[in-house]
Amino acid sequence: MSVIKNKRKKKKNLPAMLAGILLIGAAFLFSIVALANLNSQLTNEPIQKEEKQVSKEEFIARISPYAQELQASYGVLPSIIIGQAILESNWGQSQLAAKYNNLFGIKAYGNQPKVNLETKEYVNEVWITIQGDFRVYQTWEESMKDHTRLFVEGVDWNPRLYEKVLLAKNYKEAAEALQTAGYATDPTYAEKVISVIEANHLYKYDR
Repeated sequence: MSVIKNKRKKKKNLPAMLAGILLIGAAFLFSIVALANLNSQLTNEPIQKEEKQVSKEEFIARISPYAQELQASYGVLPSIIIGQAILESNWGQSQLAAKYNNLFGIKAYGNQPKVNLETKEYVNEVWITIQGDFRVYQTWEESMKDHTRLFVEGVDWNPRLYEKVLLAKNYKEAAEALQTAGYATDPTYAEKVISVIEANHLYKYDR
């Protein structure tokens, strides 16, 4: 009889053991999900990503209306905004543009949202590859507005650095002013901006 009683006790304990195992498993799964959510919140990746491949025509159509809005508000020529965006982002297909919404290669400073990526700089008459911190934006439009504000507000050490870009009468003058102000280290930067503008008739967006 004692053997039978022991078997009954084991049968009664089995459901309790299964329930305990299931409870521990559920708690473990919950902790993994919570940790994953926390990690995703700590990343600097933007909420909205422009990862969809677009054609050249689609890219221009996508950003030109806002470029014209920026001209109305700040005076920067849309041809310069669009031309630089094409040149700097490879038509929105670069990693910095497609994943982090930075169309212009704008650097990050201090506590600004940023990502560290390789970039090429022209130093001492040679091209070198370095690591750089770049701004992360929520949308292309946010990147475009920040780019325009750079021209309007300048930099800490020279608020009037890009004044001639704003005062330029046409895209050629504006491109040369960009070169003179040192926007990029590329010695042929102005030529490239002008070439992109003329090849794609971007001057038609200027008012």
